[in-house]
Amino acid sequence: MRTTVLVGAAALGLAVGLPGAVRAATAPPQAVPAYRGAEGAKKIEGKASSADAPLVAAGAVYTDTVPQGERYYRLSLDDRSSVYFSVVALPVSGVKYDYGDGVEVEIMTSEGRRCPNQPSRAGFGPDSAPVTTVAVRRLEEDAECQAAGVYFAKVTRSVGKDSDLRALPVELRLQREPGLASGSAPTTAPSVWPSASPTLPGTEPVARTGGTGFNDARALDSGVWRDDLRPGQTRFYRVPLDWGRQLGLSAELANASMTKSSGFAAGGLTVSVYTPFRALMADKDISYDGKQAGVTLPKTAPVAYENRFADDAGARLARVAGWYYIAVTLAGKVGEFTEDAVPVPLTLRMDVTGKPAKAPVYKESLTAAGFGVGEEDRAAARQGLTAPEATEAAGTRSVMRVVAGAGFAAGTVLLLVLGGWILLARRGRSV
Repeated sequence: MRTTVLVGAAALGLAVGLPGAVRAATAPPQAVPAYRGAEGAKKIEGKASSADAPLVAAGAVYTDTVPQGERYYRLSLDDRSSVYFSVVALPVSGVKYDYGDGVEVEIMTSEGRRCPNQPSRAGFGPDSAPVTTVAVRRLEEDAECQAAGVYFAKVTRSVGKDSDLRALPVELRLQREPGLASGSAPTTAPSVWPSASPTLPGTEPVARTGGTGFNDARALDSGVWRDDLRPGQTRFYRVPLDWGRQLGLSAELANASMTKSSGFAAGGLTVSVYTPFRALMADKDISYDGKQAGVTLPKTAPVAYENRFADDAGARLARVAGWYYIAVTLAGKVGEFTEDAVPVPLTLRMDVTGKPAKAPVYKESLTAAGFGVGEEDRAAARQGLTAPEATEAAGTRSVMRVVAGAGFAAGTVLLLVLGGWILLARRGRSV
């Protein structure tokens, strides 16, 4: 009788569930996940006049919306650090952007002079993928913008002829890299470095779901990693690169579920590599027609302090150890000839190589400034943790240590009490 009831209930559940299943099959696909902002990010409002510019402090993350034109932010810089002011621009989903659309950033003195190698600009493509641009005040002898004092970061939003004019969400961050100890700073770039095409692993892939941006990027290490991409979606990953280390990387798209007999998307797959200070270091794209396709990037330069003096732009950015980021974008146009609700399988092959090098001697802690690679970073890469997950895991470990310490202390007290009882009992028997 019990079996009959269970079977009947299951049949009833199936009958009730059928309409929902039909709706799910016919419902339009959900929007791709939005960019996840940094935990504790502060809302700020840049001003059209430098006289009213709000202060941006090193180490904090800020959010703002930038309309067409210029916005100013105030910086208080010392004379013993290199600084990186990054702007992550977040195109609004569904909004049309022209190739003339973009964001420009520069650091300037309080007298209005541009610092060297300014400005830096990033332009939008046809997809709503985040783009970054970074202004740098590099610490070097006999150069401009080396004195301590008030500086300004100017962010300029340019708008294309047929673009949407609404304000653009941005994420702002000022990072400070301490100077090196006296006499230990190299001043010339390496003459040569191993730049051969990477030999990438062919092991069985392990599932790793990428994040929506820099703040929740999934940590990876050497290996083969499996994910999925929907048209118009960008997945973010991160890998710790210590001094002397290089990254080899490829991305492959499998065949898609087609809705047409044929299709074509120029720049259908784009792979980008970013530095720990969010500057675009390298990128490459290929077309995609719904069939197997892949792209392999050249090896990055071995991470070295002296790379900042290199002539090659990509090598120049591999200047500090820390988390390097990978963004993989599937063009929205792919959705015109594939089933948008059926993700395209993505495979990442990664290999971290290079002879480990001795870290430069900094005057202050590089890790405290948000750079460098520590054992916790390596553990996060082995376990495939995002930054929020790694923080949570560290908190859990801390609590467990407290609990273990409390348990040990309680056990010690209990043993002492028991020992005292036994001693008193023996004394009682001796009397």
